[in-house]
Amino acid sequence: MFQAISLAIVAALTVIDRLTKYAAVMTVKVDGPKEFLFGLFQFSYVENTGAAFSMFSDKTEILSVLTAVLIVAALVVLVRKMLKSKILNAALILVISGGIGNLIDRIAYGYVIDFIEPLFIQFAVFNFADCCITVGAFIVIAYEIYEIISERKKKAEKHD
Repeated sequence: MFQAISLAIVAALTVIDRLTKYAAVMTVKVDGPKEFLFGLFQFSYVENTGAAFSMFSDKTEILSVLTAVLIVAALVVLVRKMLKSKILNAALILVISGGIGNLIDRIAYGYVIDFIEPLFIQFAVFNFADCCITVGAFIVIAYEIYEIISERKKKAEKHD
């Protein structure tokens, strides 16, 4: 049951990513940038041939293969329930979903469609898949920091 629910969430998040990118292509690419959220952000259409922040630009084939391998490995970990923490499983679901969304773009177009641009800070244009990956990675980092602190507290209490 866990596997079915996890895969359904991955599918749903991937569909959301595809729909938002489709909307960006059909509107922003045609009509140009549009501000939203009180002018803090703008929908802009960008074709990103690299990874995060356009690193490794024009390395689509390498990024595609690497992403596919990581997605398969993450799916194995998820489906085999190798992580005991529900929090880490949720993070993995987010990372897998985002990875699949961006991989579809790389395979289909040779670039990733980005469309969310913050205007309140100088930052890269990104997409829903990037948000999933970033939030998932942040959850893993926060979880690991929490675990390290908890372990140190336990050791300190044990020695007292």
